[in-house]
Amino acid sequence: MPTHHFSRRTFLRGVGVTMALPWMESMTVWGDAPPSGVRPASEAPVRLAVLFSGNGFHSKEWWAKGEGKQMELGKVLAPLSDFREKMLFIRGLHNEEALKGNIHSSQTGNLLSGAPLASGGEIRSGTSIDQLLAQRYGRSTKVPSLVLGCEKSNPSVHKNYSMLYSSHISWSSPTTPTPLEIYPALAFDRLFKDGADKGDKSVLDAVLADAADLRRNISRGDQHKLDEYLDSVRDVEQRIENAGKKGELQGWRPASSVPDMPRPADGIPQDIAEHMRLMCDILVLGFRTDTTRITTLKLNNDHSSLRFPNLGVDYMIHHLLSHSDTADWLKVNQFFLEQVAYIARKLDSIQEGPRTLLDNTMLMYCSSMLNGNHDATNLPVVLLGGGGGRIRGGRVLDNTGKPDRQMCRLYLSMMDKMDVRLPKFGDATMALEEI
Repeated sequence: MPTHHFSRRTFLRGVGVTMALPWMESMTVWGDAPPSGVRPASEAPVRLAVLFSGNGFHSKEWWAKGEGKQMELGKVLAPLSDFREKMLFIRGLHNEEALKGNIHSSQTGNLLSGAPLASGGEIRSGTSIDQLLAQRYGRSTKVPSLVLGCEKSNPSVHKNYSMLYSSHISWSSPTTPTPLEIYPALAFDRLFKDGADKGDKSVLDAVLADAADLRRNISRGDQHKLDEYLDSVRDVEQRIENAGKKGELQGWRPASSVPDMPRPADGIPQDIAEHMRLMCDILVLGFRTDTTRITTLKLNNDHSSLRFPNLGVDYMIHHLLSHSDTADWLKVNQFFLEQVAYIARKLDSIQEGPRTLLDNTMLMYCSSMLNGNHDATNLPVVLLGGGGGRIRGGRVLDNTGKPDRQMCRLYLSMMDKMDVRLPKFGDATMALEEI
């Protein structure tokens, strides 16, 4: 378990603002006491990012074979070509409990826990892997976990199961879906501001004096790293501000073309591509500053109502489109994979000592079914990153037809990489040794 504490870490501070620092060679920014004779910089922690999109993928184009640079990818995965050597393609895992209802809700609410789901008006799942790690591993950071989304929760009922199961993959307890932050401005504030009501003052403006003092006491290389970091925060801050001012409506489509309430000043970006990209950047900022080590980003709901006019696919909602294998469905699939690739590329460009931030991360992308026909017997899973040097990429792991192919075995392995070891999680009692 991590031994360092939140109170010992180094921050930039201003009125109502706290910004954790990225890794620097000049100082122990994560509060670890360096071993004797070792440079003062501390070892980077391992991070977990879970990305989810609903309704599965094109049934003929979700595949991978081969190893390393020679790994071949189906068209859905083409955006990840640059990361083949840092990727595990995992097939054949499943959640036994998810097969019982054979509908979207019953296949999604327990995706990260493997727990039985209650029906008939009751809501009960299981604590998900991200929140279990937040409780045990995330206590050393300002934000134990960040749970983000790009589509609102659906509170209705479908075939006797609550649609909250389709809307939430992160569960803080068996009866509590983790609140989903879909507003980029509020997610940004949670990372950096110390209170919910601190006015409109820029986060960066609040800490510039403290940053100038720090700059005088770090190496030239760290000065460059600090400048890059502050520029990246400014960029996200400005894009959030601009996104709230746009008038075009994309993504979710309301029942009426005329809003029945005043538009919030800091509302959801109406451009679905910009909304997703902002959430991706906030995820990276959270990891880069070690403000959080655990982030869940739900790109859309299972049984999703999103449309994609940015792709020229505005005639059908995501859920209905998933029941086909058209070129447009493939285009939407690739759009989601482009968000995964974007995060991976950003993480891989940030150096943390001998490794990159991607090397120190486990970035899992998954869905609760293989395709729109509700096939949950073979869950689609891609794992990117090195888990702090503990995961060897460039491989395809095929568990098809094997006994003990519970998805929760993968979660036990992932928890182990973050020094959290349990005898059991969900329906699994042993880790996947290949991870």
